[in-house]
Amino acid sequence: MAIMEGAEPLFLLGGDCGVLLIHGFTGSPAEMGLLGEFLHKEGYTVLAPRLSGHGTTVEDMAETKWPHWYSTVEDAYHILKSICSRVVVIGLSMGGLLALKLGTEYQVDKIVSLSTPIFIVDKRLDLLPVYKMFRKFVPKKRKKYMDVAPKYTVSYGFTPLRSLSSLLNLIQHVDALLPKILVPMLIIQGRHDHTVQARSAEYIYDRVGTKEKKLIWLDKSGHIVTIDIERDKVFRYIADFI
Repeated sequence: MAIMEGAEPLFLLGGDCGVLLIHGFTGSPAEMGLLGEFLHKEGYTVLAPRLSGHGTTVEDMAETKWPHWYSTVEDAYHILKSICSRVVVIGLSMGGLLALKLGTEYQVDKIVSLSTPIFIVDKRLDLLPVYKMFRKFVPKKRKKYMDVAPKYTVSYGFTPLRSLSSLLNLIQHVDALLPKILVPMLIIQGRHDHTVQARSAEYIYDRVGTKEKKLIWLDKSGHIVTIDIERDKVFRYIADFI
């Protein structure tokens, strides 16, 4: 399957601390590109994999479920761990869920959770089983980022409903794992997120087992905080945390 232009994995060799960047649902490594480039300039080795089913065609993604996406993350972790003594994992949206799961199963030094969902804004999710009987894909509402190059916004324009069901299963799975997270955590959430209910951040903060945790609110940002208006502030928060 041909990869969409700009959706290729990102690897930037730097120092002995590796940073694993995990993009979101229907997204691609592109949305983690600016953050990756910033962290590489700070001296870190950066790897942002392309999750299974992403960055090709939406039909391709419809054939995948969350264990496929997680398996990509596991492979990327092992690559980083083979060349770096420390690994920090940073996940955006659904990538945050995968980062949290990784932190309960592998030797991760720190976790950064960005716009990670526990509660979803879209009230139509209760009718998802019905929608799936009549439609396979639904169009996405996409925010325009006027000051960001298009190469950092590569993603699908549609959501595969079959994969959306698997995302909801992943949320339930990770929810049960939160008390097992014992490494330092940074949680960042935009107050104008129209995809994830902002209370998800507070829920994660309260439920994780670690005592070393911090929750930062962004007053002007929406969902994809790595390319939104306060991204420079986000990058600095993350670098300071690492």
